[in-house]
Amino acid sequence: MRPETEDELADLVAGLTEPVRIAGGGTRGVTGPEPELNVSGLSGITLYEPGALTLVAKSGTPLAEIEAALDAEGQQLAFEPMDHRGLLGTSGEPTIGGVVAANVSGPRRIQAGACRDFLLGVRFVDGRGQVVKNGGRVMKNVTGYDLVKLMAGSWGTLGVLTEVSLKVLPKPEAVATLVWEDRGWVATSKLFCDALGSPYEVNGAARLPEGGGKPSRTVLRIEGFDQSVEYRVSKLQELFVETKPDQVVTDAAENTAIWREVRDIEPFADRPGNVWKTSVKPTDMIRVVGDANPNTVVDWGGGLIWTLAPEGTDLRSELSDVEGHSTLVRATPEDIQNLGRFQPENAAVSALTQGVRARFDPRSVFNPGLMG
Repeated sequence: MRPETEDELADLVAGLTEPVRIAGGGTRGVTGPEPELNVSGLSGITLYEPGALTLVAKSGTPLAEIEAALDAEGQQLAFEPMDHRGLLGTSGEPTIGGVVAANVSGPRRIQAGACRDFLLGVRFVDGRGQVVKNGGRVMKNVTGYDLVKLMAGSWGTLGVLTEVSLKVLPKPEAVATLVWEDRGWVATSKLFCDALGSPYEVNGAARLPEGGGKPSRTVLRIEGFDQSVEYRVSKLQELFVETKPDQVVTDAAENTAIWREVRDIEPFADRPGNVWKTSVKPTDMIRVVGDANPNTVVDWGGGLIWTLAPEGTDLRSELSDVEGHSTLVRATPEDIQNLGRFQPENAAVSALTQGVRARFDPRSVFNPGLMG
């Protein structure tokens, strides 16, 4: 099933007699026995106003097409969406609908915000086959703002996105990354706390494990106008006078490579095992990472921890005393079945979730494999 228009999609959903699995580019690793409802036919940028910092695109539009259009105007998606293909071993082209449906947000989230924070409006088809429009196409129109946010991160369980409206931002004039090598977790935690608590607008704070002939690296990123970046880097070096960085990377290509490595979790791409994504308070980072130096990638200043674990490992049970939640991002089908992809909800939240789903998809036809 591959509709080419929103009306065709609505008619198709209204006539469904069995559940379907929603897909765009097929890069996020959502599989299942259900027939695939592919929205890649709904493609194209329908409105782009660089001066108003707004872009509207159909949900099946390749992310690469959107990024190329923005780059031509010196703009970007500030939430820095991850490309899952290397980590998951998938192919195809990531789509903007998939990015929004999964609320995919990268290292810059600690300063700029998540995908949902840049979502201005949506159009989608609900489980009855009705077309729903919410929000607007410009920043000043935020009608129905909460419903717009609800669709970000719903993983297609509430409706099939057909169009999204996004706020975009200018690309930075300059970028610099401060790099510390072979620093332990206590030292890394202090670097994160001091940097993110400073007034110098650090918008990336991560730690990469050793591997590929490289030592472990703790990295902090500064972006902005040339003189501003130069000033803030110098002030950070003064702040860390007793723990000076091993290098300051100012080359644009090198910076892109470092933060793509963080964003796409490249250290785990070719290594066997399951991959977990755990969100916690940054101050709980050390409790989560333990001594697993070669098996963790840390982002968001310690608030997001990616762990490479042996197949069959139940990381949630090992972290049961830590407040947060863990998502099984990459695993064998058996482990996904046994452990569940998402963190189990408590009874009160589960009842609320089921109530919302019943309202939007009363026939339970969308992505039943993600309903756990």
